[in-house]
Amino acid sequence: MNYFELFGIPVQLKLDVSTLHNRYVSLSRQHHPDYFVNDTPGAQAEALEKSAMLNQAYKVFKSQDETIGYVLKEKGLLVEEEKYDLPPAFLMRVMELNEQLMEAYDDEGLNRMQIEVDNLQHEIYEPVKEIVEHYQEGVTSEKELLQVKQYYFQKKYLDRIRHQLGRKV
Repeated sequence: MNYFELFGIPVQLKLDVSTLHNRYVSLSRQHHPDYFVNDTPGAQAEALEKSAMLNQAYKVFKSQDETIGYVLKEKGLLVEEEKYDLPPAFLMRVMELNEQLMEAYDDEGLNRMQIEVDNLQHEIYEPVKEIVEHYQEGVTSEKELLQVKQYYFQKKYLDRIRHQLGRKV
């Protein structure tokens, strides 16, 4: 059973967080191990396993990036610790941002960096926005998912820069 089946929702790349939370609370009550203390050891173990899986699924679903990664893994398009070749132009821009980050020490420089990172984030998301927001199982093609995969890896680079920016503030 995958996380989407567990939650009883269709496979998607962008989830509605409020609906997700309500579904999580409902399923948590239904599968909480405390409700199975007087049941058979098998039923108790199953409840514990489902509860743990539910918590892990909810953690993944709360993050759009983790949800995208999860779907790509489920589709066999992403493997753990995969080395992905990003376009050289993107890598050059990231290298330039990293160099700027090393030289940015005042609020003005850091704010400019934040704006540049936000702009690049928007630039890499725009080509996959429709795919991410309107994914449909069996309709969205593998080619489109591979575009999302590239975005997924590009975003990881930007997240590292954001993290470094946060440490400088």
